Amino acid sequence: MHAMQYEITLPADYDMGIIRYRVATKGHLLDNYPGLGAKAYLIRERGVDDSPVNQYAPFYLWNTPEGMNSFLWGPGFQGIVDDFGRPEVQHWTGMAFVEGVASGAAPSTKVAKAAIRCRRRIPPGTPVGALATQLVYEAKQLARQDGALYAAVAIDPRTWEALHFSVWDHASPKGQGDVFQVLHLSAPERHTLPKGQQW
Repeated sequence: MHAMQYEITLPADYDMGIIRYRVATKGHLLDNYPGLGAKAYLIRERGVDDSPVNQYAPFYLWNTPEGMNSFLWGPGFQGIVDDFGRPEVQHWTGMAFVEGVASGAAPSTKVAKAAIRCRRRIPPGTPVGALATQLVYEAKQLARQDGALYAAVAIDPRTWEALHFSVWDHASPKGQGDVFQVLHLSAPERHTLPKGQQW
């Protein structure tokens, strides 16, 4: 599993209805995309949930590097580049994926309302093996909370940053990190994302 996100920060007076319309008319295009576990179409609005910015920041969990590459080098990402310029694409090595208590027997693409992303630096000297085990445990704990659809943890070994990402079926989840609104969830291969620890 590969986690990926790009953030497009927009002017303070930007009409976020433009982004909402964009997702409403184009979000379904990835609903059957090969190699994509899940894409959460995320926004933050200045002044909402303590956000200091307006931002469009989709978050991806890729099942295959081929799927991720075909998106990045294909017309989907080129559309972002054409409209907003080329953003920095952040990516992390997946450590664990856990379905949440609210996901039910068949994951739904229609009930996601919010997401939380928590990033933290891994201090020098931290035993990385023990940290990885702790991150997996934390993902399982997140997924057990009421309203959790799924949780994932990942690490960027270039910058030594740990990431928690969780998606919720209600608009005001409790947790540390940046809170995003989910406008749409494409999850064509979420059911085949490797569950639990990934090493």
